[in-house]
Amino acid sequence: MHRLLSFASLYSPMSTNGNVIDVHDVHKTFKKRIKALQGVDLQVGAGEIFGLLGPNGAGKSTLVKILMTVVRPDRISGTFLGNSVGSKQPLARVGYLPEHHNFPGYLTGLQVIEFSGAMCRLTKRERRTNARRLLDRVGMTRWGSSRLNSYSKGMLQRVGLAQALVNDPKVVLLDEPTDGVDPVGRREIRDLLLELRDEGHTIFLNSHLLSELEMVCDRVAIMVQGRVSMQGTIEELTRDSRRHEVRCIGPCPDWITALPDATAECLEDECRISIPTDDVEAIQPIIDRLRKEGRSITRVHAVRESPEDLFMRAVVDESGTIAAPGAEIKPRRGSGGDAP
Repeated sequence: MHRLLSFASLYSPMSTNGNVIDVHDVHKTFKKRIKALQGVDLQVGAGEIFGLLGPNGAGKSTLVKILMTVVRPDRISGTFLGNSVGSKQPLARVGYLPEHHNFPGYLTGLQVIEFSGAMCRLTKRERRTNARRLLDRVGMTRWGSSRLNSYSKGMLQRVGLAQALVNDPKVVLLDEPTDGVDPVGRREIRDLLLELRDEGHTIFLNSHLLSELEMVCDRVAIMVQGRVSMQGTIEELTRDSRRHEVRCIGPCPDWITALPDATAECLEDECRISIPTDDVEAIQPIIDRLRKEGRSITRVHAVRESPEDLFMRAVVDESGTIAAPGAEIKPRRGSGGDAP
């Protein structure tokens, strides 16, 4: 670890402008040919829950390991908690749960948390107090004295989350924290993340569960083949896809085609009219005209891309196929955030 931390001198500090993570031009190549990261730019603000999305092999875990000084980048500039990336200073204020953690099975849940506290140089009293408090917070008090080799995957994740919080970290890096957790447990973990944010912690979250990220994340970034394709709030990233749909009984009226950008589609005995706007006032003339013609309106609702649609728009190239490893990822219009 000390050898890895010595890399701090390679990277120049930059102003974070309120960002706890502010990295630019991150590159990493494995075995001289596998380009894991190809110029990543990423900013995470203080006190937010930030979600990092991407398909397998996108480079998400590699980026987190660079922040934790486990992996050395080929090139990087930026800061982590106000220090040069690669510096050991911020690590004392960071909690970390890797995706494939492998705590010794002969340890109990309580011992794992206390051991993590010892690595963070907490006193024996602090370790014991924090461990018991965190076991209760993640719903594992009853099994704290049981060995890990008797735990389910969900129980291991709960203890893993608890050990990441033992030092009351400023930033918590979580890689797939709800993997293997049942629906009730996922909801409890989501509630815990929101509580941590409200307490002033910054949460950096890697996950493939898109719907869950939408529930808790203030902002997200989508990484594809080692590059950030989109970055921003869900509202920002889906702005161009927002529209209103009006459904009415009967065939589609001819005058719809004369309206700018409006489209109509016949669905059996119903017509679906789509207007690309999130302004409810803008669709009132259409509703009024339909009613004047005596049509029965069955539904009016706002529509935007789902997180899954947004994800697929980011990872599918212009030919309609998933981007291949090492492929050039072009910035997409209307992404609402930074694109490399």
